Amino acid sequence: MLPHVSSAELRPLILQVPAVNEVAIAAADSFLPVQALQHFIDGLHSFTGLNWWACIALTTLLIRGATLPLLINQLKATAKLTLLRPRMEELKQQMQDKGMEPMAVAEGQQQMQKLFKEYGVSPFTPLKGLFIQGPVFFGFFLAISNMAEKVPSFKGGGAYWFVDLTTPDTLYILPVLTALTFLVTVECNMQDGLQGNPVGRTMKNVSRGLAVFTVPLTMSFPKAIFCYWVTSNLFSLTYGLVLKSPGVKKFLGIPEIPLAQPTTAPQPAFSAFSALQRSTVVKQEPTAMLPESVKRSDQTTSSSSVISQRLRSLEKQVKGRKKNKKRESEL
Repeated sequence: MLPHVSSAELRPLILQVPAVNEVAIAAADSFLPVQALQHFIDGLHSFTGLNWWACIALTTLLIRGATLPLLINQLKATAKLTLLRPRMEELKQQMQDKGMEPMAVAEGQQQMQKLFKEYGVSPFTPLKGLFIQGPVFFGFFLAISNMAEKVPSFKGGGAYWFVDLTTPDTLYILPVLTALTFLVTVECNMQDGLQGNPVGRTMKNVSRGLAVFTVPLTMSFPKAIFCYWVTSNLFSLTYGLVLKSPGVKKFLGIPEIPLAQPTTAPQPAFSAFSALQRSTVVKQEPTAMLPESVKRSDQTTSSSSVISQRLRSLEKQVKGRKKNKKRESEL
């Protein structure tokens, strides 16, 4: 005879069954990495009993923490590339001094490749962060968007003013908070390892523009997306500020970059200062040539005066001889 089980004891089990089924249904039409992420979020939800928004934030922290070694290695490589820049500028200047001859360019490229191998970096080192964080971002975006659309329990999985995770934030608090945290992260951490590199300044300006347009571009997203996005921005800000500490950098083996490098400052393709310098050099060149021209003119004038004096003396001699002849004839 089966033991009697009350309805109060069966109710928690009944509530858990649809939750598992709805996530499985949502993950059925997703890519394998997205499915794995959805099941991971659901596993945290079942194990911890936290609301969906807290499980999304916790999953974000765990996965971003797992990528920290990759991000630290990328930061090391970027710092090495910045320290390599002065030697690269010297090689470029040498090629320009030789008139960019084919032999000089080939030799310079070989020396650059040797430097890259010596430092263990490449020209595309600053882009490694995109290849690391890009797939993570798109994986979270696809997984959470799919769950917000197909998991009914997301309607009550939030808190405070964002209880319903399937609808946009009509107060625009979450989009603005996302933009602000991203902008603060850009201002504080964007150029770490890229000091003096024009690529770093370009990336920072582009990121500033993205931060400004984040609000209008994301105001129609479901609130569940921002549970990941805000958490990820805060994680990036925190780990960037921690890595600014000299002690932490020394412990992790990240090279220190000098704050001031006036001799190795990157020169843009066109600058007013360099143009003025070139114009002054061009103006100084003819003035430097003036003494020689003056000397030559002085020499020509002196030689002409000598010739004229000789002609005059000859004329006087001829006239004197004629006068002597007349006197002799008269006598």
